[in-house]
Order: sequence, then structure tokens, then C-alpha cells
Amino acid sequence: MRILDELDDRSQRLEDEQRRLEGQKTELESSSDQAEEARKQTVEKEQQLGVLAGTVAAEGPGISLTIDDPSRSVEADKLLDTIQELRAAGAEAIQVNDVRVVANTYLSDVRGGVEIDGKRVAQPFRFKVIGKPEDLEPALNIPGGVVQTLEKEQATVSVTRQEKIVVDALRKAERPDYARSSSQ
Repeated sequence: MRILDELDDRSQRLEDEQRRLEGQKTELESSSDQAEEARKQTVEKEQQLGVLAGTVAAEGPGISLTIDDPSRSVEADKLLDTIQELRAAGAEAIQVNDVRVVANTYLSDVRGGVEIDGKRVAQPFRFKVIGKPEDLEPALNIPGGVVQTLEKEQATVSVTRQEKIVVDALRKAERPDYARSSSQ
């Protein structure tokens, strides 16, 4: 009788231990799934921020825009207006010739041409723009808009919608000298 009671007690303890271990297993699997999801979201966010910062290449639908200016009358301010109009229309990534345009991009007139972020940009100006083509192209062609303004400067402008644009000019990721994350 005593042996049977001990076996019942032992059996009960083993069943309790089994339930506890199964609970731990489920918890570990769940936390592993959460960690994997967090890793996946982190990589995705890193890619999104890299596109915005210009440190990674991007591809997607968009437009190609070519400004040919034989008279050299198109100056930095007109190219800046073009960039601003594209951004306002939803451009997510912009490249002009071999220069990636980002939030702190600057344009300046130099003797006989234009510099973007300190790099001389030769004619014709070729824009690769990722965004919704149905929004970008009409934004440039509105009456009194970018295309008409550039054509008044004797420039030839062509805008083409494309299913796949590759923006592959990259910016070097630079660490700030003084700013640090406040979450550290």
C-alpha cells in the first residue's frame, strides 16, 4: 500500500514537473519569437532610415527627369525648386547625376555650373526619383510649375514614369562630433 502511495505521489510530482517544463518551453519559444520579431523590425527600420539618410541604395517606382540646359541658364535655385517640388509630391529618394539628395543637401552656383553638396554636377541634370509616379510627374507639370519655369530658361525637360528606378548614389554615414543618443 505504501509503495502504491509513493508511486502516486511520485507520479503526481512528475506530472507537475512536466507541466512546469512545458510552460517554460512555451515561454522560451514565445520570447524567442518576440526577439526574432524585434530583430526583424530593427533591420527594417535601419533600412528605412538608411534610405532617408542616403547610406543605402533604394529601388522602387518613380520617375526619371532630365534637364538639358545648353544655354547654361538653369542655376542652383531652379534645381532646388525642382527638388523641393519632388519632395512635396512625395519623393522618397532622389539622386541628381551621381549625387544623393538628402535632408541637408545644399546647392550652389559656381562659375559655369552648379555644385550639389560641394560636387560639381555636369549637364544634363539627370534626376532619378523614387515615389508614386502618378503624384510626382503631375506635380512637375502643373501650370506655372517646375517644367514651365525651366522651359522659360530655354532648358529642355523630359519626365518619364518608370516601374523601377534605382537610386544607388550613396552618402557616407558620419558620426556627429558632439551629439549622442539620450537613451544611452
